[in-house]
Amino acid sequence: MTSADAAADPADRFRGLAEDTVQDLLRLGPEWATDLGDHRYDDRLDDLSESGLAERRRLLARRRDELDSLDTDDLGRADAVDAEILRAALDRDLFALERLAEHRWNPLVWLPGEALYPLLARDTTPVADRLRALAARLAAVPDRLATARAALDGMPRVHVETAVGQAGGVVALVRDEVPALLARAPGLAGEVEPARRAALRALEEHRAWLAEQQESAAGDPRLGPDLFAAKLHLELDADLTAERVVALARERLAELAEELRAVATDWVGAGGDPVAEALERCARDAPTDATIVPLARQALAETTELVRASGIVRVPDEPIEVHVMPEFRRGVAVAYCDAPGPLETGGTTYYAISPTPADWPAERVASFYREYNTAQLVDLTVHEAMPGHVLQLAHARRYRGTTRVRQVLDSGSFIEGWAVHAEEIMTRLGAGGPATRVQRLKMMLRTTINALLDAGVHADGMSEAEALTLLTGAGHQEEGEAVGKWRRALLTSAQLSTYFVGYAELAPVVAGRGSYDEVLAHGSPPPRHLPALLR
Repeated sequence: MTSADAAADPADRFRGLAEDTVQDLLRLGPEWATDLGDHRYDDRLDDLSESGLAERRRLLARRRDELDSLDTDDLGRADAVDAEILRAALDRDLFALERLAEHRWNPLVWLPGEALYPLLARDTTPVADRLRALAARLAAVPDRLATARAALDGMPRVHVETAVGQAGGVVALVRDEVPALLARAPGLAGEVEPARRAALRALEEHRAWLAEQQESAAGDPRLGPDLFAAKLHLELDADLTAERVVALARERLAELAEELRAVATDWVGAGGDPVAEALERCARDAPTDATIVPLARQALAETTELVRASGIVRVPDEPIEVHVMPEFRRGVAVAYCDAPGPLETGGTTYYAISPTPADWPAERVASFYREYNTAQLVDLTVHEAMPGHVLQLAHARRYRGTTRVRQVLDSGSFIEGWAVHAEEIMTRLGAGGPATRVQRLKMMLRTTINALLDAGVHADGMSEAEALTLLTGAGHQEEGEAVGKWRRALLTSAQLSTYFVGYAELAPVVAGRGSYDEVLAHGSPPPRHLPALLR
């Protein structure tokens, strides 16, 4: 450290280090940078080789030491929060590299779909620039996949099965979508086509290799109690242990069961089993593959109008489209919000929904749409779009602070917790009527059970039979939905807890408010920081 550094104002020193760290993270994570809207590295893939990951580890550790060397006690409130968020992010990344090491056992992290899709789908940079970047990334795909096959060992079967399906989606993406974009700049065919054909061959080879591994894949998808507790602490960035999360979720589950019974009784009457009757009444009003996207568009228009009329929060004037989920992203969630990155200029936000696969039998399709019935679709639209993820992320993109930490680093607990509160807020305003009020409480049961399932699978040895009993019993879920959630719990860890924990942490912050603009004005910070920021 130079004498000039020592004499510098603590805020200036921290802000300089924060920007240097953000720049490093963007450079070493080119796929993440593209997703955020920084297009300087669009022609590169993440370096997942051992040497590339070792370089990342060294840099993260050095930046973490530099941050520890700063005296952050005298920082202003916003800078102090950013310092804690940055420290937590560095710890999380180091943990992922040093202890989780998913590049050694999870085939999903190697698939290049997420690196290619933003360049195909987001029309925020010139077509020629996107195609040249695509050509460079496609040219790197064969080496990426060959490195994956050499590195992967001890893969869990559920991850391999999911990777086989998603690899097929990436093949379709490269086969169909790249030529569609190339048609807008055919002069670049000589640069793009050779890379596209080589990438297709490599993807087909890799998909066949993955398919061959399915029978022998015997890795354990469960993290185990110690690793899960460590990851959960880092992912949530909350003052809660894994044990405390489970205890809170169990308490809340009992409360929700009573609340659902009361609401169902108000709607259908007290005779028989009012909860079963109310849910059956909802399930009978079901979409189809042909109607689910139009119904989602209708729900989006109606919820947007209700938010505007209520004045609870400002609705940014940004383009939103409802579309069918790309095949390569299917297999984990039924719907998602895909918003332009916080460093992006312009762009469209997509509310994506996954229809049923073409090879599903009729009874499985019927079960799916009993679960995702018309009333549930309203609640799902509130969560994913208005005033949930679409609106919240639009507000977050407008945040500008003294550093870029909160622009580029977001909290899943805040994002999911807000969306769960959005469901509660909108049913109070009457969205969807009594049927959606019932479905919202069923979703709250799901949110709470998610946390129990997360810990049960990864820390407590919960069996599939136990999970399905919990999901279909206390959670009132259709069997197909329960099986899908079991797979999701195996494929992910710590993410399913973000809904419940985020909701619980945000509850005292949003309680009693008539307007939520100030809650959404600080980016997407871990909820524990909001009280300080709102002061």
